[in-house]
Amino acid sequence: MTSHVLDRVGGPADLKQLSRAELKQLAGELRQFIIETVSRTGGHLASNLGVCELTVALHAVFDTPRDKLVWDVGHQTYAHKILTGRKERMATLRQTDGLSGFPKREESVYDAFVAGHSSTSISAALGMATAAKLKGEDTRTVAVIGDGAMTAGMAFEALNNAGAMDANLLVILNDNDMSISANVGALNTYLTKLLSGRFYNAMRRGGEKVLSPFPPILELAKRAEEHMKGMMTPGTLFEEFGFNYLGPIDGHDVDALIDTLGNIKKLSGPQFLHIVTRKGKGYAPAEENPCGYHGVGKFDPEAGLSAKAGGKPTYTEVFGQWLCDMAAADEKLVGITPAMGEGSGLVDFAEQFPARHFDVGIAEQHALTFAAGLACEGMKPVVAIYSTFLQRAYDQLIHDVALQDLPVMLAIDRGGLVGADGPTHAGAYDLSFLRCVPNMMIAAPSDEAECRRLLSTAYRHDGPSAVRYPRGTGPGAPIPGDLDPLPVGRGSVRRQGGKVAILAFGSLVAPALVAAERLDATVADMRFVKPIDRDLVRQLAESHDCLVTVEENAVMAGAGSAVAEALAGMAIVRPILHLGLPDRFVEHGDHAVLLARCGLDAAGLEKSIREFISD
Repeated sequence: MTSHVLDRVGGPADLKQLSRAELKQLAGELRQFIIETVSRTGGHLASNLGVCELTVALHAVFDTPRDKLVWDVGHQTYAHKILTGRKERMATLRQTDGLSGFPKREESVYDAFVAGHSSTSISAALGMATAAKLKGEDTRTVAVIGDGAMTAGMAFEALNNAGAMDANLLVILNDNDMSISANVGALNTYLTKLLSGRFYNAMRRGGEKVLSPFPPILELAKRAEEHMKGMMTPGTLFEEFGFNYLGPIDGHDVDALIDTLGNIKKLSGPQFLHIVTRKGKGYAPAEENPCGYHGVGKFDPEAGLSAKAGGKPTYTEVFGQWLCDMAAADEKLVGITPAMGEGSGLVDFAEQFPARHFDVGIAEQHALTFAAGLACEGMKPVVAIYSTFLQRAYDQLIHDVALQDLPVMLAIDRGGLVGADGPTHAGAYDLSFLRCVPNMMIAAPSDEAECRRLLSTAYRHDGPSAVRYPRGTGPGAPIPGDLDPLPVGRGSVRRQGGKVAILAFGSLVAPALVAAERLDATVADMRFVKPIDRDLVRQLAESHDCLVTVEENAVMAGAGSAVAEALAGMAIVRPILHLGLPDRFVEHGDHAVLLARCGLDAAGLEKSIREFISD
């Protein structure tokens, strides 16, 4: 593709030299470039196609990076990356040692804030705007937040705080959950431009000053203004938070965006602009199926996404089938997800048991306490959640679930490294932060068969429980059709060897078995992190010269620490090596490559164990 305008853009300053017609053309060229790039690298597609015009307008109007742009969530920043000098590196997007799929401060001065999790933008932008005010800097800070991210309580906490402050903050609500509605037309665009203009706002402030000695008249004038704006816009809620609400306007209309943003840039105090966009804009398959094109692998842009080829089921699919089977067997089961129904495998469950399926939005804290309330009344809630997002609900897990010893089951997907999504989405800490919570039962299956069995075990446990499994597929173990559980707190010896015993947890049992063949070592599939199988730990310690623990979790306070604590409690002294994720954030890239770099593939385990033995 020949990109006549895009080829002339080396940075945001170049946009200010372009005509309106060229800016519109640039948005179209960006869209095509993103489609071609993501088709070769994989990544987030629909969300990025929806913000091309907005990204062009923001960089054309504001003085970035002096003015700050904070994106929420960061999976809509591909156009931003292209316009800020990273076009030539887009072929490395989400690849090992390549560009991140999210904003990254170390990557560019234009990336003001890391945003892999949702609903943080307003808080961060408010902090930046307040810092600018304290330093006496005349700058603007913009937070771009999607309608999905607005479902989280943190966004409203930030709005509540920001509305009471006089910081130069602009919040842009990117509303892409609906098509352009009737009120987003010429009249509404005109009204929004009028309401954002300096004349209107000067009159507004002047009117308040003149009428301030007469409180009843001032209040009447304010109510009349709110009533008039309320008839034309849905912004009453945001006005109540203390923002000057503007919109909604067509987020694909470059002229309207530039005119409105230009007006807002001249205003002071908290401003709120509501734009309406379409996910997947400009690429018909993504417009028709924005959910399916949210996160994609490599694909042919002409053919679109092909049907999934048959093969081994993923752990997510194993969970999804188990959930449907257990729901059919027990009418008390309810499934809960914080806006990750498809990613967590709840699609079939939602179709078969709609009355017992609850998608609570991007609200992990609420999801846990909602589950606790259900459990109090005799229901059996299963919360399907990514490990990285469970971190956001830690207090609720402790205070609302574990403290009351409620039978809430966590199905924790994406345990361990997650490849291309990188450190913002890695499930590196769940075994560590769950293990210290009283009343918790924690299981880590080593294959698909164990996953199904341990899900049943956790579901039948009379208290809080968690089953933690990785992204993608496992070794390919045959999956049983029944719902039989495994005994709580009991591991198994998978290979009997010589002087070294490897105590492996979850996804690393498979590479441990390969390494053990070369080392003639014993391998135990521990299955449970809590309660740890003390009898098996004792047996292995008494029959081997040294022990090695392996886990796809942070070494600190992880499953290996549970083994060491058990040995200390039994007054058994043995040399012990703990292998797991290092004490640093592991960057994005191919999962197998990342494991190897961490020394957690079969070759890395063998090397570390040989060095340990020789020492």
